Amino acid sequence: MHYLTVSLSHKNSDITLREKFTYTDDEKKACLARLVDTPVVSEAMLLATCNRMEIYVACSDVEEARKYILNYLTHKSGLSAEFIEKTAEILDDSSAIHHLFAVASSIDSMVVGETQIAGQLKDAYKFALNAGFADKKLSRAVNYAFKCAAKVRNFTDISSKPVSVASVAIGQIKAKVDNLSSKKALVIGVGEMSEICAKHLVSDGVDTYITNRTHQKADTLAKECGAKVYEFGNLHKAVNEFDIIFTATSAQYPIITEELIEDVDFERFWFDLAIPRDIETVKKKGIHLFVVDDIKDIIDQNKAEREKYVRKAHGIVGRSVVEFFEWLDALNVEPMIKEIYLKAKEAAEEETKRAIKKGFLPKEYESQANKMANQALKRFLHDMTKKMREASHEAKNDTLTGAMQYILNESQDNIPDKYKHYIQKDENEKK
Repeated sequence: MHYLTVSLSHKNSDITLREKFTYTDDEKKACLARLVDTPVVSEAMLLATCNRMEIYVACSDVEEARKYILNYLTHKSGLSAEFIEKTAEILDDSSAIHHLFAVASSIDSMVVGETQIAGQLKDAYKFALNAGFADKKLSRAVNYAFKCAAKVRNFTDISSKPVSVASVAIGQIKAKVDNLSSKKALVIGVGEMSEICAKHLVSDGVDTYITNRTHQKADTLAKECGAKVYEFGNLHKAVNEFDIIFTATSAQYPIITEELIEDVDFERFWFDLAIPRDIETVKKKGIHLFVVDDIKDIIDQNKAEREKYVRKAHGIVGRSVVEFFEWLDALNVEPMIKEIYLKAKEAAEEETKRAIKKGFLPKEYESQANKMANQALKRFLHDMTKKMREASHEAKNDTLTGAMQYILNESQDNIPDKYKHYIQKDENEKK
């Protein structure tokens, strides 16, 4: 079993490219169904945010799974497999797990230390799990990723001052506007990004409104943030009334187009935090339009402040990756150790009954004899199983695991694929 990740993120692709890989919930389900529709992929998870589109799979053959995923992404985007392969970050096994842990710990984020990615990863995992596309293998990896993220938060100050793309965007307005409390702002959408924006604006004294296609959702968020509700049907008026607009919807097409925009006598600050973009490219004067990639440039200027925390966090992630694979190895060994003890117990019971049947022992001593035989076998097996556990953390573990599974499992169903070839070859030679 292997792990494989294909990543298109803010690090290797611009917003125009990432827009080709956006998904509605129905499209996510169809994507995951397509990904597991091959014998080489058993589990799949899709993480799609404004800054990244990443596919995580558990597979039996890395090369075949890689080709299959690239073929799917080609079909999705209309781009060539060669271009996607050259652009995307494609990682397997320990590198794939390292990437997952780094993402969960927010050290791979556009805003290092931001708090949104953990929730986004959790939602992606729960979506795949509830839909039946993620199981034991991805569950182990994701749960360990959250443990790693907790260590990073607890042992570094990387999240001591929680930040997000939204908070950086607010900072941009503050740098350009003297009296923020005199402005009027509209937040379009009710997701986590919208909530963060609204709370920041309200805390800065901005007259803040929230709008959404579903009025009830806008009303709920407005009450939670201390904002007001704006009717979505009046959006065409809003673009010419509000000083500040934040939009982060899941619409598959622009909701603010050039034809809606009129000339006004005040400056407007618009932040399009959606992928695909909610606002068409604007050419009118007096409109300061920021998209996600513009904010990235601002963030890069301030990265040095968190660099020491990032280095420490990378050390924690690296150790966590090693611990994860040691834990997986131990999981492979423990069932075999249990099987050894079960077989020993069966042998003790069988020999006790044989001894009584042949008259070597009186029937009334059966319980004591069985207990003594079991104890002797446990003592004999103790050192051997202890060495098996120790060896599970070493490079030779695969050899040990394959050999022990071959000895213990007559049906050979649990033997790793890479050993079955040799077993089959040996059996053919015997024939």
